Amino acid sequence: MKLFQKNEVLFAVLLIVIYVVGSSVMQSVSDAVGIAFLAEMLFNLLMSAVLLWFIRKNRLSDYVGLRKPEISASKMLYYIPLLLIAAAPAFFGTGMEFSPVISLLRTVMMICVGFLEEVIFRGFLFRGIAKNSLKRAVVISSLTFAVGHFVNLLNGSDLFSNTLQVVYAVAVGFLMVFIFMRTSSLLACIAFHAFNNCLTAFTTGKFLIDRTGEKTAVLIMAGIQLVIAGAYLLYTAKLPERALPEQ
Repeated sequence: MKLFQKNEVLFAVLLIVIYVVGSSVMQSVSDAVGIAFLAEMLFNLLMSAVLLWFIRKNRLSDYVGLRKPEISASKMLYYIPLLLIAAAPAFFGTGMEFSPVISLLRTVMMICVGFLEEVIFRGFLFRGIAKNSLKRAVVISSLTFAVGHFVNLLNGSDLFSNTLQVVYAVAVGFLMVFIFMRTSSLLACIAFHAFNNCLTAFTTGKFLIDRTGEKTAVLIMAGIQLVIAGAYLLYTAKLPERALPEQ
């Protein structure tokens, strides 16, 4: 708590380092054990529990956005655009990429990832920077969130798909920040983030891939998601501004 009170940005950066390095190391552990996502799931579950305990113990729930939205769901279009962004690839093919057990481990991990990344990047990093400059906080927290996805390259991710993932993460990063600023809540962001990540294990894009090739199919699906995200971002940005809760 002392570090948080002294320097919120440094506190957030420390959380990011722990999260990124820990997740990367745990992936290697899972590979060594031979059970995909097991170590990452346990690490993310433990870090989520510790972070939630820290937030509740220090009464930071409202401050980091773990609270009911201050704007009606109707004005946020019932968050339907978020559902469309996450579900769009499912219209082009679905299937089981992993076994039921591995799918369960991955699902639990991704729920934790949704919680951790939203609270760390939006709840702590954004809020810490916003004390000095709101515009800088919006840009830095969104870009930092996206750049963090380049770490996947170290774990063998394809450059093409990873670059698209980073571009998508930039758009989503800005969208999540504006939703937080307009609603004073991260609940919708966490739910979307978790659902979006979980769904990727069940979307194959086979319908498009069989007709256009893998890279073209990925571009089309990413393009649809970016268009929806961009339109919703413009809509959200025009909603009335509101002050975020103080500590």
